[in-house]
Amino acid sequence: MTDQTERAIESETEATDGTESADAPDGERSPPTIAVTGAAGYIGSRVVVELRAAHPDWELIAIDNGYRAQVDSIGDVEVEHVDVRNRNRLEDALKGADVVCHLAAISGVDDCEENPDLAYEVNVTGTNNVAWFCKKTGAALAFPFSMAVLGDPQSFPITADQPRDPLNWYGRTKWIGERSIEAFADDAFPAHLFLKSNLYGEHVVDETEVGKPTVINFFVNRALSGETLTVYEPGTQARNFVHVKDVARAYVRSAERLLEQLERGETGTETYEIASDEDMSVMAVAEIVREAALAERGIDVDVELVENPRSGETMVEEFGVDTSGAREELGWERKESVRRSISRLLQE
Repeated sequence: MTDQTERAIESETEATDGTESADAPDGERSPPTIAVTGAAGYIGSRVVVELRAAHPDWELIAIDNGYRAQVDSIGDVEVEHVDVRNRNRLEDALKGADVVCHLAAISGVDDCEENPDLAYEVNVTGTNNVAWFCKKTGAALAFPFSMAVLGDPQSFPITADQPRDPLNWYGRTKWIGERSIEAFADDAFPAHLFLKSNLYGEHVVDETEVGKPTVINFFVNRALSGETLTVYEPGTQARNFVHVKDVARAYVRSAERLLEQLERGETGTETYEIASDEDMSVMAVAEIVREAALAERGIDVDVELVENPRSGETMVEEFGVDTSGAREELGWERKESVRRSISRLLQE
């Protein structure tokens, strides 16, 4: 019997709202089931690691279509090959889930510009398929929609209620996903929407190093190769940086809160800013990497301004984010820091 079939049978006897299973002792509830889409990727794989560490008794479903996948399994959790664009296959895979952390996406400006049809199919159609599953079953949903939806923010600190004005196709697809979930969740299921800032850092899954060429990771890898750190003009453009491990912990706290909201019968969306208090210019980040490379490895690299090929890049010179909602409602705070993480990456 396959794992898929076993879950299908179990779902007939277990309600998605955390009610008691037929086999559970009186007064006890069966462990909840948490599903993660995009589970083989940069963030998704870390979310599975953090979920398993925090709640070893929870049932975990991990799915990914293999695009940009970096692992085949996470600990004792096998990643099933499922594409969110295939609604029937998706719903079969998610059957029995109490909470879905929907991380499957074509992420990043360049990838979306180079593959606009794929970005639409995954980020819009795929997200609608996940949200439709949640509407039909009552499962809760956690979904990141990226700072890219804001374009160039007009006031600081940034909050999730600021106007949407995406400057690129990536931001537009995530904006559509945000709006779709708001519509699907109304009177149907609880959902958390994460306005997430720029990620950095690497992590290890079963001895496999998992990373992504984000700004900080890009600079560190170039420094390790002794290559010049190239900064797009003007260099003063600021970003807010948050570590992938901190983001993964936010999903754990989100799942815990969503289960509580399911118990109370709550529906609709809540939006949280998942960011840090570390907002600095891209040039400042390059200088931190340059100094750390010299101190940790004795590698002396140059920093050079180069022509910016991204006409739709956000150019604001400050990027403070108000994370009080995540702190007060989710009990979440960042633990990692840019300087410590850069030094650690260069030591390894």
